[in-house]
Amino acid sequence: MNDNAGSTLSPDEVMQVPSSRTMSMDGHLLELEEKYCPPRGSNSVILYTTSLRGIRKTFDDCQTIKFLLNSFQITYYERDVSMDLGFKEELWRLLGGHKVIPPRLFIRGRYIGGADEVVDLHEQGELKSLLQDIPLAVSNQLYCKVCDGIRFTLCCACDGSRKMATGDGRDPVFDRCRHCNENGLVKCSFCCY
Repeated sequence: MNDNAGSTLSPDEVMQVPSSRTMSMDGHLLELEEKYCPPRGSNSVILYTTSLRGIRKTFDDCQTIKFLLNSFQITYYERDVSMDLGFKEELWRLLGGHKVIPPRLFIRGRYIGGADEVVDLHEQGELKSLLQDIPLAVSNQLYCKVCDGIRFTLCCACDGSRKMATGDGRDPVFDRCRHCNENGLVKCSFCCY
């Protein structure tokens, strides 16, 4: 995965986080650990994903989980690590500082796993039970007209340049914009919290 600084993680740097599920002898889900809980994720579904297509399998895995969640028509919150470095750091911090690659799914504050684990749960019929009582998505929640479904908009303070002019008009000094992220974007105020 390419991070926002342009470096690439080698397979040695990427840790596979162990599954947090306990399975019974017949393969049914018994319990989930509550060790990992994203901010504002205790009663919701949070998906850490990437929209970068540089590594096809990672992108395809993210699309697979998004497709599954959309098929259940539930409300979930996508945190795109390629659009905001803060989301990537948050994910790494949640999983013990290990550099993991998306997708990573959390349901009601519990770490579920990556694409393989989520697809396995779906094929066993367990994903549906985990998503039970999650609020259904209203049709306009599935697609935001303000950000075009990207969940970020261009920063109005700096017009995406990430620079703000300060000082008197004759000799401006340019400082980093405090309103936007490293890409000159802010979270969409209509569809993101």
